[in-house]
Amino acid sequence: MDTVYLVPAPALRILVLGGTRSGKSGHAEALMPGGDVRYVATARIDPADGDWNARIDEHRRRRPAHWSTVESAAGPGLAAILRSDGPPTLVDDLGTWLTAELDDADGWDAPRGTIGPRCDDLVDAVAGYRSTLVLVSPEVGLGVIPETRSGRLFRDEIGALNGRLAQVCDEVHLAVAGLPLRLK
Repeated sequence: MDTVYLVPAPALRILVLGGTRSGKSGHAEALMPGGDVRYVATARIDPADGDWNARIDEHRRRRPAHWSTVESAAGPGLAAILRSDGPPTLVDDLGTWLTAELDDADGWDAPRGTIGPRCDDLVDAVAGYRSTLVLVSPEVGLGVIPETRSGRLFRDEIGALNGRLAQVCDEVHLAVAGLPLRLK
């Protein structure tokens, strides 16, 4: 009898970009294979913000019940999660991750580049991920320049991070008005 060797599917890293309510999360969810999926939620609950919590609940209701959920803010951090072996993984989203990193580093008023090492760590973890990985991130560079320093800082930092991740991802998609476009 001939021996049959199963060759694992190659790792596929996909970055899904889009604006607010663009359909980026729904598109990213649809890209996930059937079976086990690890969903990494980056948002932090704010008991005082009912609107924010309703958005989080909307995402929870939409996910299949058999997906496992990991809260990145409650654990070892996103880069560490991605360095561990696991099933196909969806990270939603990098905008809330970046906000939390800036908060944790007191980086909103600090010199630019304060969270650079954290972004470097994330890009390295994504580049080395050995399973299917779908990252959701806001595309904020299509609008006006924000009036506040914190708005400009966020826009610049997420834009730079998105560009770096696009270089290490196999595919990049852009969701606009609920329509996904493959850029790479």
